[in-house]
Amino acid sequence: MEWFELKNVEQVDSPALIIYKERITENINLLKTMIDDVKRLRPHVKTNKITEVVSLMIAAGIEKFKCATIAEAEMCALAKAPDVLLAYQPVGPKVIRLVELVQKYPDTMFSCLVDNMDAAKSISDQFAAIGRKVKVYVDLNVGMNRTGIKPGRHALALYQQLQQLPGINAIGFHAYDGHIHDTDMATRTQRCNEAYEPVHQLVVDAVISGLPAPIIVAGGSPTFPIHAQRKNIECSPGTFVFWDFGYARNLPEQPFKYAALVLSRVVSVIDEQLICLDLGHKSVAAENPQPRVDYLNIPDATIVSQSEEHLVLKVKDSSKFPVGTVCYGVPLHVCPTVALYEKAYVAEEQDVVATWKVIARDRQIII
Repeated sequence: MEWFELKNVEQVDSPALIIYKERITENINLLKTMIDDVKRLRPHVKTNKITEVVSLMIAAGIEKFKCATIAEAEMCALAKAPDVLLAYQPVGPKVIRLVELVQKYPDTMFSCLVDNMDAAKSISDQFAAIGRKVKVYVDLNVGMNRTGIKPGRHALALYQQLQQLPGINAIGFHAYDGHIHDTDMATRTQRCNEAYEPVHQLVVDAVISGLPAPIIVAGGSPTFPIHAQRKNIECSPGTFVFWDFGYARNLPEQPFKYAALVLSRVVSVIDEQLICLDLGHKSVAAENPQPRVDYLNIPDATIVSQSEEHLVLKVKDSSKFPVGTVCYGVPLHVCPTVALYEKAYVAEEQDVVATWKVIARDRQIII
């Protein structure tokens, strides 16, 4: 049997998300070898969204995490994570939810991002009202152009002003460079270093101004190997835990293993070359052009069309894939694919042994 084939697959209805526990553990252990100090790891949990997966990372000695939603932050707290950064600027009701999160889970240290004084004052007012301070990082725009303030004198001024707010403890800078994902490592390294240089200068300027040395949280999966070579930088890869064929294709220097697959079945044989599977775009991330999934046990398959509940493939000989054939596919983009499933089937030694709730796919758990 191939590594991905399940002995008790008849117990799994399709489409389904299958995660391979041994491979998750291998990926976590590999990540630890790629950096000098496990304390510099702050993995992003938006890929896995599963409490038990966070617990595996904690068991491996990882204590800091990054997330994008209040639900993901609460999931980390449920796993008893010591340190969780909400890598998002909370506004409106999210500020209240963050306060409630801090109060409900006192054993977890929460922090968040800000990029302007109005949002910072709102956060400060809510925490000052309960006699607390929340740690914040200034969100820096290093080229992603979606949130953040460009590193420079305005960012330094904001960081200095934050020090005066009663409900905030400004401790550092957050620099996500997700726009940098060149396959060529030399090009990616050059672009990453160019984007990071103003951040380094901002840190120098902050120290010169009399402030304590800021904590820096930088990068994602594509730039992780580059930032890992810097000193005192916290790194935030996330996809490593499951991996996908998008990153396997574009980041060949990172030898993580596929640990999450989408399982589907042939539901119809159309003609001598066309087959239809039950994997619609409600079951695999659909934000990218095709191919959105790469089938490990259907060589040379070509995706012809996809709709909400169906995927049509062209194969050399459809007689080799009769109705009921189980198909194992690697998502192009695993992170939003995971969010499409309410549970994941957990495989160990090629048997499904449990299901784990994809708890943070919901926008709200308790808080």
